[in-house]
Amino acid sequence: MTAPRLVSLIASSTEIIHALGLGDYMVGRSHECDYPAAVKSLPVCTAPKFNVDGSSKEIDARVKEILEKSLSVYLVDARKLDELAPTHVLTQAQCEVCAVSLKDVQAAACELIHSRPEIISLSPNCLEDYFLDLEKVGASLQVEAAAQTLIEVSRKRLAEVKEKARRYLCESGRAPLKVAVIEWIEPLMAAGNWMPELVEMAGGINLFGEAGRHSPWMDFASLQSREPDVIIVTPCGFDNERTLKEMPALCNIPGFHDLQAVKNERLYIADGNQYFNRPGPRLMESLEILAEIFYPQAFPARYQESWLNYSRVS
Repeated sequence: MTAPRLVSLIASSTEIIHALGLGDYMVGRSHECDYPAAVKSLPVCTAPKFNVDGSSKEIDARVKEILEKSLSVYLVDARKLDELAPTHVLTQAQCEVCAVSLKDVQAAACELIHSRPEIISLSPNCLEDYFLDLEKVGASLQVEAAAQTLIEVSRKRLAEVKEKARRYLCESGRAPLKVAVIEWIEPLMAAGNWMPELVEMAGGINLFGEAGRHSPWMDFASLQSREPDVIIVTPCGFDNERTLKEMPALCNIPGFHDLQAVKNERLYIADGNQYFNRPGPRLMESLEILAEIFYPQAFPARYQESWLNYSRVS
């Protein structure tokens, strides 16, 4: 086949493209694509319709206001896409808030893109969907062997962490930790989709959110009643620095400091933007991060720059 010209409009598919050895064929990206670092020099083809600065409460209000008037919270630059003349555009159909959606891209393609690119839409609702998306991208871009190799290596890493956590719990006689993963601070939202699976693989009991389902809203009373052993705060799209700024909104809730996880210094923040909220190849690292947070006796710290014990730095 002739050399492809790839535009990725979601950060996870940008990582997939590079993991499959096709990074040199990328000609455009979304405003959120930031890894590997080299992609930051590519033309940007999308933008949010709202101001992304401010608190989680303010961002939530802006998004809800836009969604009341429009079906999308992002803009696609159809003219820029037309200039780039892509052969393939990668997007997603999983979440209207997390990234540019399939219908956004379809509208732009119908409007102006003369190269008539193939649109590859990913839909990662759970961990298995991620592997299906790898197969889809591999088939569309004719790198099936590379996709299968990546799948095999990734499944092996998942299995190794799962078995090590199981063996540690069995040999130590400890009960699995009860875990609450918070994906948005104000209002409170629990992590869904692939996160409950990762928590279970890492040897935890996931208290909120269901595998394969969108992240659900939650209330503080539920957090109190379930009394998690570990709380991980990993807001969608936030890095650790930004999450640190948001933490007072959570910590100032009456009764928060009475939670066992907080009193026992098992309150953590983790980089949701780079890892947990991004269904790409680094889901394997996300699992390894969870494991080293849960059971440091069995999993030596390798990713400490990506998470921190908030109880000990606040």
